[in-house]
Amino acid sequence: MPDVRDLIRAKRDRRTHRPEELRALIAAYARGEVPDYQMSAWLMAAYLNGMDAAETDALTAALLHSGRVFDWSDLGRPSADKHSTGGVGDKVSLILAPLVAACGVLVPMVSGRGLGHTGGTLDKLESIPGFRTQLPPEALRAQLDAVGVVMVGQGPDLAPADGLLYALRDVTSTVEFEPFIVSSIVSKKVAEGAQAVAYDVKCGSGAFMKTRDAAVQLARRLVDTTRSLGREAAALVTDMSQPLGEAVGNALEVRESIEVLLGRGPADVRDLTLDLAALMLERAGAEREPAAARQRARHALESGAAWLRFLAMVEAQGGDRGSVERPDGLPRAPVRASVKAGRAGRVTAIDTFGLGELVVAIGGGRRAKGDTVDPRVGLLVRARLGDAVRAGDVLAEIHLAADDPAAVARAAGCFTIGDQAVPAPALVIERVG
Repeated sequence: MPDVRDLIRAKRDRRTHRPEELRALIAAYARGEVPDYQMSAWLMAAYLNGMDAAETDALTAALLHSGRVFDWSDLGRPSADKHSTGGVGDKVSLILAPLVAACGVLVPMVSGRGLGHTGGTLDKLESIPGFRTQLPPEALRAQLDAVGVVMVGQGPDLAPADGLLYALRDVTSTVEFEPFIVSSIVSKKVAEGAQAVAYDVKCGSGAFMKTRDAAVQLARRLVDTTRSLGREAAALVTDMSQPLGEAVGNALEVRESIEVLLGRGPADVRDLTLDLAALMLERAGAEREPAAARQRARHALESGAAWLRFLAMVEAQGGDRGSVERPDGLPRAPVRASVKAGRAGRVTAIDTFGLGELVVAIGGGRRAKGDTVDPRVGLLVRARLGDAVRAGDVLAEIHLAADDPAAVARAAGCFTIGDQAVPAPALVIERVG
């Protein structure tokens, strides 16, 4: 075991660690040989004084090898996954995973729950009655072989040191540090067995990364670190200055995802899903050219193959197939209220972060770890940036568990109506890798 005091002192004094030092530190912490107070001191020293790319790669590898690393190569098909940095209304994974599986690429997707103002894929899936988001390893393999896709939460043997470290970062105010973010994300994606990873790095008012430069930098670090571990990777930097699609809230987002799988739904959700699917197919080696990859994905969507794969996944994981086949099969809120424009003009800004926080406040997310999520509540956003509106036009429809005029007023305050026309933002801002 290393002398942790030496490692703390080195980082305190702005020196770099050798890869073997980081491996030893993480392994000792995972075994319980390093107390939280020493690891907290190291976390803060690293947060304040930085870590270079080589240290980030070494930390990622150490977290990765703290637990089981899955390998699906014996199933005889390429594998790929996608990770989003989180946004408001981002339900793409629900469509993307079965879509890519329908194209012949295995998708072992390990997802998370809602984090702050952003929704979580697991919470959305659990709005489907009976859907199981935890499966033992043997069941993961069997479903991946039979259906081609599995969507679950992180198990206890997948990068366990990351789970320990994340809990400590949360209580030591060291979460918002790029090397820690990168090592946490990449270690789990590689551990789950994906040969290629597509990253969707959000940028704008509803994203954790507010500026294009910050988002591009994070995208590059994610791609480079993934490649350092022998996996293929690429990233899209995408807009989050307004919600993605119309639906924000768990059951509402599942319903909108179904609409896209059935050939309907919002164009922005469909387009981004196809862009990311093409990236996954290309990086996994299923297609060489981006245009051919996108065409293959579009065919799987338009032919209904992705929808059938989604139904097979729901059934395999214990979900009620009828609940997703019927328009009224998912939980619905008892109260709906219109959010109306107070004046005529153009929608010049949307406080996307504020809308995400509002959904949390009405029960659609968690303020504390043990909070119960109400899958019924949320928003349907009817107005987009640049739209012309008249006084009294509906900007959004809010779905509530009970009458709440304050929530309606709060939602209205998230829309800025002005006199100047603003261009609709580009959905994909930049590709990295």
